[in-house]
Amino acid sequence: MKTLLLLLLITVSEATIGVFVKLTDGLIPIQTLTFYAMAFAAAFLFVARALASGEWPRFPKGNVRDTAIIGALIAAQGSAFNFAMTLVPIANAVIFWSIAPFFVFIFSALFLGEKARKSYLLIFAIALTGIAIANPLGNGNALGNFVALATGAIYAAMVTYMRYEGKTETGNDIAWSLLAAALALSPALIIAGPGKVAATISYTALGMEVPVMLWAAGLGIISTGFAYFGISIVLKSINANVYALTDIIVSPVVAATLGYLIFAEIPGEGMLYGGAMLLGAGFWLSWEMSKTDRQRAVHACQCA
Repeated sequence: MKTLLLLLLITVSEATIGVFVKLTDGLIPIQTLTFYAMAFAAAFLFVARALASGEWPRFPKGNVRDTAIIGALIAAQGSAFNFAMTLVPIANAVIFWSIAPFFVFIFSALFLGEKARKSYLLIFAIALTGIAIANPLGNGNALGNFVALATGAIYAAMVTYMRYEGKTETGNDIAWSLLAAALALSPALIIAGPGKVAATISYTALGMEVPVMLWAAGLGIISTGFAYFGISIVLKSINANVYALTDIIVSPVVAATLGYLIFAEIPGEGMLYGGAMLLGAGFWLSWEMSKTDRQRAVHACQCA
């Protein structure tokens, strides 16, 4: 029961990315906002892991290169995804980001030598049909939708690299990778500027003003830091593939719902039907790839 509750909290926390980005109301340049988010996330994860384990996360002396590469990919993915959120409704960004499993397969086939199953042809056909129905180049959202698609490709590159190195997002190194991501984004403070960090945003309905940095902190601590920390706990109880399959469906649905409830964003009919097909196809492909991973693991054990 505790694992299911934590899994729910993780998917909700990931779904809040677009909410926090939009709540900053453009007062902080988006790349600078992403820097703040990564810095807050890294600080949270260092402290949380130290409190949970009783020791500070060890510096990955023998794994500096991988940590830096993953950090750079996290920075690129976070920057692109947050930028997409400023251009399109939350539903658009999360749905088109969900093309990531298809890029994972393509990259895995190219760089890891993984072979396609016959069922993949049908899955890809469903996904392409869903994309066509969603019409990413229409309704004046072409740039934002394209950036969201690119975000899925960057995330897939990170997942493929981690699979190649036999890593997960749950180890000691992820705190250092988030710190590397923050360092990679730190030039934004000079290039784009620090933003109006002392500004407040007035909410008439609430009768109060909220510091914009509170939303930046939320983006880092809740959407990113807590998500990674929760994953590190929940994967001790459930298989990584089960988490991935749940996340593919639940997080986009929750994110789109939050967009509707908070910002009154209503996805178009094509986006709803096409997005449902794309999410379903992504779930199916991830399930098929997870079966391949399980079969490979069984074969490796038998050979040993």
